[in-house]
Amino acid sequence: MSHGEKDLERSVSMSSKKEQACSNGEDKTEKVSVFQPYPFQIGQKIFIESGPRRGDWEVLALGNQKVNLRCPISKREVEWDRFCYFVEERNDIWPHPD
Repeated sequence: MSHGEKDLERSVSMSSKKEQACSNGEDKTEKVSVFQPYPFQIGQKIFIESGPRRGDWEVLALGNQKVNLRCPISKREVEWDRFCYFVEERNDIWPHPD
């Protein structure tokens, strides 16, 4: 068996074990929360509603794993790992008054 075939066999074996561990043999519908990374766009104005990054930000640059943001008030620029997940989109005052 070639090296590639061994890797494929190991991958299939691991996948089967994961499916067995995640399934109790019953197929039933449940309410499930699904999260996806938010597809930022350069120039986008965002408001992070809670947490240590709370506040208004403008998207300056995007990488595969990083996002560069600027605060419109202090002009502070930061680079963080992509972290946001879409919750809702609404018309709102920006920047937000304190």
